[in-house]
Amino acid sequence: MPFNLRKTSWRTTVFILFLLLTGSMVLATGIGAVRINPVEILKIFFSRIPLLSSIIVHDWPQADETIIWLIRLPRVVLAALVGASLAVAGAVFQGLFRNPMADPYIIGVSSGASLGAAVAIVFSVDINILGLSAVPLLAFIGALLTLIVVYRLSKVGGNVAVLTLLLAGIAVSSLLSAAVSLLMFLGGEKLHQLIFWLMGGFSGRQWNYVKMGIPYFFLGSAAVFFYARDLNAMLLGEEPAQHLGIDVENVKKILLVGASLLTAAAVSCGGVIGFIGLIIPHIVRIMIGPDHRILLPAVAFIGAISLVAADAIARTVLAPMEIPVGIITTLCGGPFFIYLLRQRKNKAL
Repeated sequence: MPFNLRKTSWRTTVFILFLLLTGSMVLATGIGAVRINPVEILKIFFSRIPLLSSIIVHDWPQADETIIWLIRLPRVVLAALVGASLAVAGAVFQGLFRNPMADPYIIGVSSGASLGAAVAIVFSVDINILGLSAVPLLAFIGALLTLIVVYRLSKVGGNVAVLTLLLAGIAVSSLLSAAVSLLMFLGGEKLHQLIFWLMGGFSGRQWNYVKMGIPYFFLGSAAVFFYARDLNAMLLGEEPAQHLGIDVENVKKILLVGASLLTAAAVSCGGVIGFIGLIIPHIVRIMIGPDHRILLPAVAFIGAISLVAADAIARTVLAPMEIPVGIITTLCGGPFFIYLLRQRKNKAL
């Protein structure tokens, strides 16, 4: 491929991706009904840092600062966090299941989050904790409860078989999806709000959503990054990994919980956004290679860049109307996934 990072050092790779993410976030923040210069955006951002505030010349309109700091920047940061979370979780599940078709929603976490959000929307649950409404809170609780149920169902004699985990996830996901469909049927005037949430998006998201997602993003990422070397060994199979001295069952549990935490936080903050966790690991594996020590951080950056770009398209392409970002990711990811399948088919021939 013309863009091949396999021969660059991991430090160079991370630095390049960091610059690309920073540039994409600045550009996305400036796009909208009111266009704002990237230089002005950077000045507004740095003016919020105590050590730099005194040396920044405050020569921008107050309205621009309000638009940037209270409306656009929170959703851009949240899109980056959600994109990184879904992409990392997808890479972990693909490695854990040794299946390139695995995605972050494979064990039903998204269905649990969807049911929690559906209950909050349809029954107008009125709670507010730390500035967060019932929808993200119940979505997160539903995702975690689903993880616990699937894990308990797949546990046999202290061990968790990958195939059993997959089957349990499919079964539980089917039941929860049926429950969500029932609530959609009973939704009445709340149906539009529920469908919009299920399509995924960041409309109206503010800093409280970012504060909710950040702890789980760093906790889940730290867990899976720490065991990236072990995940490499598990690609060979569980028995070879055990012969290499790896506690397979313990590592499997940690990776499962870490990736599920990332997925739960992402879905509760942004709704069900498809294809990021499925396609991005494929792209990055072609560019970087299969070593998860480099693959996982690269996937995080490229997943963040992709969702920031998708969200910018979603809120500007038909402005002032906003398209759910899940539609954009599916429209872009579907054809690319078909292209990957054709490439693999041609190589097999």
